[in-house]
Amino acid sequence: MQQQLYTLLVALSIGFVTPILGQHGNYQISNGFGVMGGITQYDIVTDNFITTKGNGFIGGMSATADLPHRWYNVSFGMQLSENHLEISGRGASLGPSGQEIEYKLFAAQVALLMHVKVIENHFLIDLGPMIQYNGKMELKDKNQENYFIDNYTNLTAKDITNISQFHFNGAIGASVGVRQFKVKAQYIYGFTNILQKLNKKDLDTSGMEDDFKGNQSMLALTAIFTF
Repeated sequence: MQQQLYTLLVALSIGFVTPILGQHGNYQISNGFGVMGGITQYDIVTDNFITTKGNGFIGGMSATADLPHRWYNVSFGMQLSENHLEISGRGASLGPSGQEIEYKLFAAQVALLMHVKVIENHFLIDLGPMIQYNGKMELKDKNQENYFIDNYTNLTAKDITNISQFHFNGAIGASVGVRQFKVKAQYIYGFTNILQKLNKKDLDTSGMEDDFKGNQSMLALTAIFTF
């Protein structure tokens, strides 16, 4: 699956950024191609679990339409990330709580962003929507799959891995640098319930409310090279 997503990322990005120079009214629109990579801090905001943010990495490509006489630019991009978070649990049903169970989550996101030119070519405010596909949450340590999740009596670590996979997100951030190189800080929030799929399973939720609800929260710090 990961190889197919990488192939799709390259194909769409190259197709979008075919280096042409077009006319629109009395000004030119030029396309740019960017490659980015960096680190993430990921969490699921929920009342169901006790979570701890984890660090991961992110990479991707983007195509930008530079509008010289407008107060904004627009870009289309795809990015892939491997994110980590920890959920509090215990090794036995009546054992001590607070043991960290680490999960990783692979995700692919497609974004259409507007870049407000605070200082043209040097400081931009970025915002816009994203569509995301992610895999299941994977346990880093398979020996913990039968650990019990804190807040619940019998819910285990492996029970909560099959989460929802398609999501709509919002992104906001800022980019600082020069035309060819920028550093970007971006916050991504998931508007859809990433735990919704768990509600369709016959899980033992004794000890806690039946309804699962959570929204993903990601902070990404990246470097972007534009050609």
